[in-house]
Amino acid sequence: MNSNKKPINSKDILERAKLVLKIEFEEIQAVGDKLDSGFVGAIELISSSEGRVIVTGMGKSGHIGKKISATLASTGTPSTFLHPAEAHHGDLGMVQKNDIILAISYSGETDEVCSLVPHFKRIGAPIIAITGDSNSSLAKLSRSHINASVKVEACSLNLAPTASTTVALALGDALAVVLLEMRGFKANDFALTHPSGSLGRRLFVKVNDLMRTGENIPSVEPERSVGEAVLEMSAKRMGMTCVINKKGEILGILTDGDLRRIISRGTDIHKKLVSDVMSKKAHTIDGDLLASEAALKMEKNKINHLLVVNNRHKLIGALGIHDLLEAKIL
Repeated sequence: MNSNKKPINSKDILERAKLVLKIEFEEIQAVGDKLDSGFVGAIELISSSEGRVIVTGMGKSGHIGKKISATLASTGTPSTFLHPAEAHHGDLGMVQKNDIILAISYSGETDEVCSLVPHFKRIGAPIIAITGDSNSSLAKLSRSHINASVKVEACSLNLAPTASTTVALALGDALAVVLLEMRGFKANDFALTHPSGSLGRRLFVKVNDLMRTGENIPSVEPERSVGEAVLEMSAKRMGMTCVINKKGEILGILTDGDLRRIISRGTDIHKKLVSDVMSKKAHTIDGDLLASEAALKMEKNKINHLLVVNNRHKLIGALGIHDLLEAKIL
């Protein structure tokens, strides 16, 4: 390896990086213009299949294949990755007749991949090929071929798979997204495959999953003194207390912001009644709504708390911005 490094400045670094991105961007655009019946055929094969999409590829194509398989699986198309080398040593057993093979090889001549074709055909699993050569062995042996050819790699030596792998990845995304839309796949479906992720939390966690309930709800009656309200707020540590009557109906809210304004005016909090200083407009939310909707409502109204009500508008809980932060909704 040549250890002689050329001097390079920050401008040169940025220019070279921009050129790489420009090349890859242009190659993706170009491959989009080349999409034809092969892509349509691939979509029709996968959408009509009752099996999985078995993605296979060697080297860099294999790494791209793993990502494509993961994207398919998380967007409603069952998929798994089959390493060509491992396939020859038993893993071929995972392939069933109703599966679809998605084979990736830029040259279309990769030995480890092409040598699997007779076995796929014997099993009866149709092959979709993503290659850069429509006349390659793999392309000719496939049921459907997607052209992923590029004019030039982003590598200055035009050797390292760069633009070609980016194009293959983009084509995999195109397959996954078209299939997603054909299946009517929704955000809730996506969350089912991401239950521990931030999206899953935003789409599954409801207000009533996070709200404070029962004795943990800070509340006072309007005839109490502000001093008593302060004790209630301190005990429940929510930075507010809701004001309710004996029937549990919401009359208003008293926040720590209200308290600061009262104290700054020199008001004796032990002589002043809650009814005299409370905010009569208390923002409420239905407990069955998503916690993400509560977060949006807090942001829109520039507030830190919401009172949770049932369908009869009776108080059933309280939700603070810190509850949303702890649940990683925000």
